[in-house]
Amino acid sequence: MTSPPLIDLRGKKALVTGIANNRSIAWGIAQQLHAAGAEIGVAFLPMNDKVEAKVRTLTTPLEPSLFVPCDVTKPEEITGLADSIRDQWGGIDIFVHCLAFADRSDLEGNFSATKKAGFEKALDISAYSLIEMTGALRPLFNEGASVVTMSYIGSSRVVPNYNVMGVAKAALEASVRYLASELGPDGVRVNAVSAGPIRTLASSAIGGIQTMIKHVESSAPLRRTVTQIEVGNAASFLLSSAGSGITGQVLYVDGGYEIMGTPADMQ
Repeated sequence: MTSPPLIDLRGKKALVTGIANNRSIAWGIAQQLHAAGAEIGVAFLPMNDKVEAKVRTLTTPLEPSLFVPCDVTKPEEITGLADSIRDQWGGIDIFVHCLAFADRSDLEGNFSATKKAGFEKALDISAYSLIEMTGALRPLFNEGASVVTMSYIGSSRVVPNYNVMGVAKAALEASVRYLASELGPDGVRVNAVSAGPIRTLASSAIGGIQTMIKHVESSAPLRRTVTQIEVGNAASFLLSSAGSGITGQVLYVDGGYEIMGTPADMQ
């Protein structure tokens, strides 16, 4: 269930990547963009017909006018996505990047045991894809276009069982800054939202996620985790004209957890 829209995105065309199920953060963002009036386009990972059918069914209420398969490890599919946007939309106002992946074996155990192939895969999908996709979409960005990607506190703090994904998120945040600097003169903004831990299918791959969530609930100033909709509202703000003066930033949406030094239960 969506909350009342906080901003107006009527007339805007928004591409959302990373929608996998109704618990994914990308789904929460897409819902809020649609509630604010944006026309939605979906780029999904073409794993099999069952996955495509699931994403189609889930996103039906959003009435997506663009529905394109895109495996970001294949440059030709990113080019194909850009071609589809050009042909069907002409241009794009909003790009939401919610893509991240690492093999479970590279999230567990000693970080020094990370395999080169796993490192490259995590960085390719979780960070480089933002660079490559933004570059492909750049000629299509309408005036005042905006990009948002998803990060996590593991980019700058050590988080158990996060390992190579922490490095990938650090690279992602650095990419946000460099892209913001490059695209700024064109009036295009690039930001990241760093959400607190949320119970999603993706987060279930992180060992000890339930313990982490309980820790946030006891330590964050708001004494709770955040919801998909709250993350969606924050992303919608950054993607709208209300956030027109903000670029190259990482916005923490985590109930205040990021500001804490000593955990609340130790004070």
